[in-house]
Amino acid sequence: MQVKKKVSVNDILAAKGREKIAVLTAYDYSTALICDRAGLDILLVGDSAGMVVLGYASTVPVGMLEMLMLCRAVAKGAKRAMIVGDMPFGSYQPSPSVAVENAVQLIKAGCDAVKLEGGLEIIGTIKAIVDAGIPVMGHIGLKPQTSSLWEGYRLQGRTKESAMKLIVDAKALEKAGVCSIVLEMVASEVASEITQSLSVPTIGIGSGAGCDGQVLVLHDMLGIYEDIKPKFVKRYAELSKSILDAISHYTNDVKAGKFPEEPNTFHMSPEELAGLKDALRKARKK
Repeated sequence: MQVKKKVSVNDILAAKGREKIAVLTAYDYSTALICDRAGLDILLVGDSAGMVVLGYASTVPVGMLEMLMLCRAVAKGAKRAMIVGDMPFGSYQPSPSVAVENAVQLIKAGCDAVKLEGGLEIIGTIKAIVDAGIPVMGHIGLKPQTSSLWEGYRLQGRTKESAMKLIVDAKALEKAGVCSIVLEMVASEVASEITQSLSVPTIGIGSGAGCDGQVLVLHDMLGIYEDIKPKFVKRYAELSKSILDAISHYTNDVKAGKFPEEPNTFHMSPEELAGLKDALRKARKK
């Protein structure tokens, strides 16, 4: 994308058909710093934090207070990448006005845009947020917040009928004013068709190489989170084993008295130490 300044919505829109868009999730200050230095275009503060950071069984229990805390941390670390905050389950379903209020909170926490799951059923909500001046990233295909309530985590767009519904949803999201759309676990043929039919970029996750960009959960691609290993994830590292080895080494060093060593230790000056010993001797004589 060749952007040195802060990545904007216009930069993302301009990348379509010209350069692939690189996206990862981020949930804290330290990793946001690293991701920003790596040149990522977008950092998604995903409600996936509920699973990989907070230990929930799904993303459903994540609330606004948790998302706001995570977004503030990422915003402090990332100065170049565009920051998109997930709107957690329950933060936009009650009404468009509630959705706008919560979207405003995420923007105040440092996000540049918000992301909602859904197609035609939430078009009114998306329009309300866009009309409030807030950029929106759409999300169709597998919708983690609600898929488990209906059919589970299954590939989307496997049939002509389901493919057509995804295409209709994508077109409706584009018309509603979204700046990009996440396609999760959509058959690659369908994802490519959607991508080619839209003027806004698509960001794929498990939806093939035909999308305008790709997103993965940071903890998945680094091999830190091991409870679930989706087929669509490419492991770029196996940090879980490296972290385990390092912590085990530390534990053994502490128990064996090998840590801390001299390079890790601070000392008083000889003069101050002598003064302390003298003071202690005098105190014992009293």
